[in-house]
Amino acid sequence: MKQMDFGKQALLIIDYTNDFVATKGALTTGKPGQKIESNILTLSEQFFQNGNYVILPTDLHDGVDPYHPETKLFPPHNLKDTWGRELYGELESWYQSHKDEDHVYYFDKNRYSAFANTNLDNFLRSRRITNLHLTGVCTDICVLHTAVDAYNLDYQLTVHKDAVASFDPIGHSWALKHFENTLGATIV
Repeated sequence: MKQMDFGKQALLIIDYTNDFVATKGALTTGKPGQKIESNILTLSEQFFQNGNYVILPTDLHDGVDPYHPETKLFPPHNLKDTWGRELYGELESWYQSHKDEDHVYYFDKNRYSAFANTNLDNFLRSRRITNLHLTGVCTDICVLHTAVDAYNLDYQLTVHKDAVASFDPIGHSWALKHFENTLGATIV
């Protein structure tokens, strides 16, 4: 992977958990999600070593909530205190060895977008971060909704096409085009 000049930027690793990536995950992307692990790890270390933020917005559900809109759409996933909610593969180890660092920020989210019902926008603005690099899963769900909100909040976007995945190949391809053609994102 090419070395990049990061400037004042942050890497978002969206929902890269066992339930979304592992073979036995409740709502898994399977092989496409597993295939991007090394790219996510490389980017994590590059951003961290360059003094930029590595941010891990991670889906959290607390049982079956009849009022949550996802309950009607998807099986239970990313449940509190379960194996399914742990970060997938080596990212869990990377996070555990960096979690006390100032430039690593893990937070819970309960909607598709990492901005909905969270302090992410305030967190980024207080650190004068204006450029976001998006990775994770699912390209056409949580990554997409985070990108749309980021665009509407005037963040510059870069999507790493070899570090996003979906269980829907058509949705994945559509989202990559949408990032570039509608949100003005740079696709690398």
